[in-house]
Amino acid sequence: MGLLTILVFLPLIALPVMFWLPSGGRNHRYLNLSVSLLQAILIAVLFLNHEGPVKEEAEWIRFSAGSQGILNIRYLLVLDHLNLLLILLAGIVMPLASLASWSIQQEEKAYHALFLLLNTTIYGCFLAGDFFLFFLFFEAMLLPMYFLIGRWGGARKAYASMKFFIYTLSGSAFILMVMLMTGFSFFDVKATAAEAGMPNAIESPSLALHLKTEIEQGRLPSERIVHSFAFPSAAVVGANGESMNLVPGSILAPGSFILGWDARILAFLLLLIGFAVKLPAVPLHTWLPDAHVEAPTPVSVILAALLLKIGAYGLIRAGFGYFPEAAVYWGSFMAGIGIVSIIYAALAALAQQDLKKMIAYSSVSHMGFVMLALGAGTATGINAALLQSFNHGILSAALFLLAGVLYDRTHSRLIDDYQGLWKKMPAYTFFVLLIFFASLGLPGLNAFVSEFLALSSAFESTHIQTGWAMLAVTGIILGAAYFLRAYQRMFMGAYALKQPEWDEILKDLTPREWVMLSIPAVLALIGGIRPDWFLGLYAEETTQWFQMLSLSKP
Repeated sequence: MGLLTILVFLPLIALPVMFWLPSGGRNHRYLNLSVSLLQAILIAVLFLNHEGPVKEEAEWIRFSAGSQGILNIRYLLVLDHLNLLLILLAGIVMPLASLASWSIQQEEKAYHALFLLLNTTIYGCFLAGDFFLFFLFFEAMLLPMYFLIGRWGGARKAYASMKFFIYTLSGSAFILMVMLMTGFSFFDVKATAAEAGMPNAIESPSLALHLKTEIEQGRLPSERIVHSFAFPSAAVVGANGESMNLVPGSILAPGSFILGWDARILAFLLLLIGFAVKLPAVPLHTWLPDAHVEAPTPVSVILAALLLKIGAYGLIRAGFGYFPEAAVYWGSFMAGIGIVSIIYAALAALAQQDLKKMIAYSSVSHMGFVMLALGAGTATGINAALLQSFNHGILSAALFLLAGVLYDRTHSRLIDDYQGLWKKMPAYTFFVLLIFFASLGLPGLNAFVSEFLALSSAFESTHIQTGWAMLAVTGIILGAAYFLRAYQRMFMGAYALKQPEWDEILKDLTPREWVMLSIPAVLALIGGIRPDWFLGLYAEETTQWFQMLSLSKP
């Protein structure tokens, strides 16, 4: 059993122990935290020994689909330049969310069991190298999230959890269609050669072209073609419309549906819609504020820091990987969606009185920079999207942790219920100030770097007009407006509370909260001062991958 497999399934291994532990006490939360910390250690080991892509694979599901050939679904986990930074993000956020779960006291065993299940699905999505396996984890994620919001959420938890489930499930339907398109369009070279009785030629470099010729001339019947769901690592279709080197060990079958240009642009659009729900992008974002407001703090942390990033990651891995020219074709459309998301969500955040809802809309706005960068269709854009996903994950986790600290004490999220908190909670005020300034893009802190790269990619793009790119800059100005407005109302001026009895329970940070908030605060500083430490993990390889996709060709 490899490290990647252990990383994904360690929470499931711990699940029977969770159910065996007696109810009551703190054993469940300690087990949950221990699993997250062990995963963080495994990630540290992988990073210290990282010298290139890591892959673990095994035969899994293989069955005949009649005249459509043989479906070969492999158990395939991959750690490479596209998910390296996101796995690091998960290794940081999951222990923080586990620590934040200390405030959960109702039905702890069930809560922490669902937390472990959610943990597995998140790592599974980020590491899956097979589209079918990715989709299984993607769908399995819905169940623990639905119950975590629906059972431990706020007053409107049933509505919020149902809305989250329906929106995400609807987006999954579009992704499923493309998964079936690609799965039936590729064939596994080695498996097909073995099926055709040519095992001795497996290592021949001309084997793929030989098999392709055999299929074109009708000498290899379709019933013996072994189809592949593995994600691609190079361009699926060249600029001239011909299929070329794509999925490692796979090739696009002659006559496949996605060989047609119209089919490719349609397939990318379906993926864009499906993953835009998860990202989320305006106008498919309306489930997010409700889910954030009603979810308990640790679930909001995971939702904002990790689940939204799966939308961006899936669009890069599947959308850009399978359909690079279609990604360029839809580039200006994606950039437009990103700009609308940046501005609209920032204006919505400016109008909020609920602190968590303000943070939720700020997440939509800042994830708009990811969509803008992807729409640019440049190497800088891909790198900016991944770095912005990481930086926003760190900051959004910190923002919801900060909101949770206050809510745990007073059970109020309203901005106007507090004034002059710096006098009562100076340490808490310091962390709020640092994270707010990092989130609004202050130079020297992490978000500035990734948003600068996203804007730079938009300005250098050949299919995004300069005027449209300039509009995105207003999102930074609006971000400063709503963060500074909230800070001024809550922390400056004379000390006053809406409920005088809160004065006795408004204590400054506990040691556990110091740990929770110090980690993202330090990372916000490091990411602003030495962004090359993070870019160096993936940028060179991602740029090479981008060049293989030939995205610079119109």
